[in-house]
Amino acid sequence: MKAAVYTKYGPPEVVKIQEVERPKPTADEVLVQVYSATVNRTDSGFRSAEYFISRFWTGLFRPSATILGCEFSGVIVEIGNAVTEFKIGDKVFGYNDKTCGGHAEYLKIKETAAIAGMPANLNFDEAAALTEGAHYALVDIRAANVESGQQVMVYGATGAIGSAAVQLLNHFGAQVTAVCNTKNVALIKSLGAAKVIDYQTQDYKAIATKFDFIFDAVGKSSFGQCKPLLKEKGIYISTELGKNGENILYAITTPWWGGKKLLFPIPSISKDDVLFLKSLAESGSLKPLIDRYYPLEQIIDAYHYVESGQKTGNVILKVKG
Repeated sequence: MKAAVYTKYGPPEVVKIQEVERPKPTADEVLVQVYSATVNRTDSGFRSAEYFISRFWTGLFRPSATILGCEFSGVIVEIGNAVTEFKIGDKVFGYNDKTCGGHAEYLKIKETAAIAGMPANLNFDEAAALTEGAHYALVDIRAANVESGQQVMVYGATGAIGSAAVQLLNHFGAQVTAVCNTKNVALIKSLGAAKVIDYQTQDYKAIATKFDFIFDAVGKSSFGQCKPLLKEKGIYISTELGKNGENILYAITTPWWGGKKLLFPIPSISKDDVLFLKSLAESGSLKPLIDRYYPLEQIIDAYHYVESGQKTGNVILKVKG
């Protein structure tokens, strides 16, 4: 089968399109013919190992799993003899950041993992983009214990994580103030934001509203900058480590102060989470934004675009067709 393979950490150019052996599912696994995948921040982070700590999951000196692609959709073409939930021909989608494999024509995954039947109202491209950004946002929203009616700011609302966060927070009944660029103001309003701040013409730090929760989905603010905007017991969460890893230190210390605090939840995803996201998609409460499409053979170009910081929502990798 054709796959995008990397055997060392580094820039996008370390990825090569190669012919490799098609995986064989074990008793409790399914084999998925991949139709669509995404190229996202998780894939980029694993590939570059810019944060050295990521190597404790992906391999200390070289990648242990050489085919990236944590997010996928496709059709089951083979099942193990112990599989009961799925059958050959099922359309599925899911998330696999343990062994990845979505940047290839076929991947195998345990039936108990974060995989489910595709939402009936989404196509393969949309289903492939449903889990990565949304599960990061969901983990942080749950950690902040967001309640209906609370004031929440989402900084960086146009990325895969931020655009999912706006929709999820709207579903949970929060009053969302989103921060984005000029060209996407109308788009982010359409996702459910009550107010949108255009950071190219306005200073988000000058807003009078005080927030229960500030979620930086792109890691470009800081706890210090946002602290004056928080309510007395307000919570700040960023998707990045912060300058010199300060967010880890604040996550350890600020909960002891009894006031405004920074949290740094460890992301995780389960089958139940995938099923929850599926239900939101089917009800119309969550739909992933898609920026552009690349064929598998142009994965290097896709990585460069993702890492340019210009994308709106998700970048789709067309593996089949």
